[in-house]
Amino acid sequence: MNWQTLAEKVIEGKVLTDTEAMAILESDDDELLPLLNGAFTIRKHYYGKKVKLNMIINAKSGYCPENCGYCAQSRDSTAPIEKYPFITKEQILEGARRAYENKAGTYCIVASGRGPTTKDVRVVSEAVEEIKEMYGLTVCACLGILKDEQAARLKEAGVDRYNHNLNTSERHHDFITTSHTYEDRVGTVEMAKRNGMSPCSGAIIGMKETKEDVIDIARSLRALDADSIPVNFLHAIDGTKLEGTDELNPRYCLKVLALFRYLNPTKEIRISGGREVNLRSLQPLGLYAANSIFVGDYLTTEGQEENSDFKMLQDLGFEIEMPKMAEPV
Repeated sequence: MNWQTLAEKVIEGKVLTDTEAMAILESDDDELLPLLNGAFTIRKHYYGKKVKLNMIINAKSGYCPENCGYCAQSRDSTAPIEKYPFITKEQILEGARRAYENKAGTYCIVASGRGPTTKDVRVVSEAVEEIKEMYGLTVCACLGILKDEQAARLKEAGVDRYNHNLNTSERHHDFITTSHTYEDRVGTVEMAKRNGMSPCSGAIIGMKETKEDVIDIARSLRALDADSIPVNFLHAIDGTKLEGTDELNPRYCLKVLALFRYLNPTKEIRISGGREVNLRSLQPLGLYAANSIFVGDYLTTEGQEENSDFKMLQDLGFEIEMPKMAEPV
């Protein structure tokens, strides 16, 4: 396969066939650099050498009634995590300040649970209104399955983006969770879109899925027209259904990122949870396909120290994409 030629055809509007997509995932490791060069050709065409930074705050930890097999916050998990109810508006604002200081243009407010209460939406909405005035950050909310009026209130408050990951293929979904359906997840993303919020939805790789499942989820996210696609790599946590699962290596993870770029050429591809433990020393190469990363910690696991990420971007010769943010009040 001539990856450069394929990349140029993708820029011209070609959609990969299943055979071409599988060829990426099954490519020989000796082809990894040419494959990534092709992915970079696409990435550079749409995003240049800019990298978007995102920072997350865990607004509610644990106490979740869902049974997602990857999650330490699940009702079935015995992982020893910190648990706390929904945090205050002031704590959300403090997280926004940290995001601003760490050059994260997007601030992600995430909460465990099936979906938010009316009070949760009120707290987030009031916080977002102040965040917009004080910092001008792009705000992404990830609060679970939404009701229509909740989505409308979040949009009215200034929430720019709503995240609800599909996580895996429709075929593999019931292996991961049975407490909600694949259609529940698709419906929430569609509701966010109808209410004017930018759709953010992604995948978790390494959950005993097949390569066909990986291709299916990448295609499903294309069909959903998600503007931002976080690609997570399973960081298996003891006490969860998937504890001990260790299917990934850095080279395969890079092939997955390349696949997502070839199949979703115009979209923000974000290397998300598990990048440190799965990409390891090859993390910098991931940004030749992706154009976005999280800085700081994740929900229940630690991330890479922020200065390390800044040094990595500097060493790559990449540029942090800084949105037009307000001067802090």
